[in-house]
Amino acid sequence: MTTLLVSADDAELAVEVRGRGPPILFIHGFPFNRSLWRNQLAALSGWTGIAPDLRGAGASSAPAGGYSMARYADDLVRVLDALALDRAVVCGQSMGGYIMFELLRRRSDRVRAAVLCHTKAEPDTADAKRGRDEMAALAEREGTAAVADRLLPRLLAPATFAGQPEVVATVREMIEATPVKGLVGALGALRDRPDSTATLSAIRVPALVVAGGDDQIAPPDGMRTMASAIPGAKFEQVPAAAHLAPLEQPLVTNRLLADFLGGLG
Repeated sequence: MTTLLVSADDAELAVEVRGRGPPILFIHGFPFNRSLWRNQLAALSGWTGIAPDLRGAGASSAPAGGYSMARYADDLVRVLDALALDRAVVCGQSMGGYIMFELLRRRSDRVRAAVLCHTKAEPDTADAKRGRDEMAALAEREGTAAVADRLLPRLLAPATFAGQPEVVATVREMIEATPVKGLVGALGALRDRPDSTATLSAIRVPALVVAGGDDQIAPPDGMRTMASAIPGAKFEQVPAAAHLAPLEQPLVTNRLLADFLGGLG
């Protein structure tokens, strides 16, 4: 395992690189960090796993401004450039999926295949936008522990709360470790993200869509509909998982990834 620092305009990005073989780039969601993918990085055989902390998350720097899906996508291009990679399989969870849509619009030549986990193509509703602003105010007023208290009940499946206290603790730690500036910046980027529904039919790379059976944030029925709009996409549902199947059900998630990657040729 190697950890690199990649310069991206006004931010320094911490990037974990593990394994050997064709590259797969993992994009974590909000408000997490590259630890989300620890099981996948450890399990992949014959692939180089690349997991950056997005700007404002984990060990990356948290600039005061400059947060948008376009800026996140540009940062990822910088990561690929720094590693001298023309393209990679890209796997995005939640906000990572929104960033992937932007990457596909801006630099589809850098994406070999797409794995969309726990995400959606639609923009925020007016109510959701107000919720983003309220959460940003909560973070600035009471800190990230208050955000963790607010988010945790919706992030994990009942089975995870009942039987995997270590996963619950890991998720809380990731949220609480997120710098307030990065958390608030990401919330603004989420609030203002574009509608990606028209992007779905334009995707021309192999695609896998992974939903959690208990996901309240990106429900499986909506993800199934999203998958049907992507030419040739495969849909898979992970039982006993909500919004974080890579942590909640790593063995199932790893198998789905391995099967998909093995079919790329």
